[in-house]
Amino acid sequence: MPKYLLIMRGTDESNAAMMADIDEMMARTHQFIEEMVKAGVLLAAEGLDDPGQGVVVDFSGEAPVVTDGPYGETKELFGGFFLLDVASKQEAVEWAKRVPAAPGSKIEVRRVPGSDEVPQVAE
Repeated sequence: MPKYLLIMRGTDESNAAMMADIDEMMARTHQFIEEMVKAGVLLAAEGLDDPGQGVVVDFSGEAPVVTDGPYGETKELFGGFFLLDVASKQEAVEWAKRVPAAPGSKIEVRRVPGSDEVPQVAE
């Protein structure tokens, strides 16, 4: 079966809304994860730390440049993911529609190509 990545994207506003009732959001997320496990579709799920705690490695110049935090113009930040093993994109979308997300958040659904679809390097 194909794999699909549900990428959680939030804004400063949606992240603040989520944090305002974090206990409820965590309970709903835990229940959602249990439903995916029971359905046999969940391969992995992780959340990410605050973007301000990360760094950006920028390859636009001759040498990579490392700066603190995300780019200032970032409107939506990658906050975590669910990796699903489902039969179709439509099934992945149906799971994405059930993610307990704060208003203003978005879930991007992307297929993960199988190893047989990646060009192989000639030996």
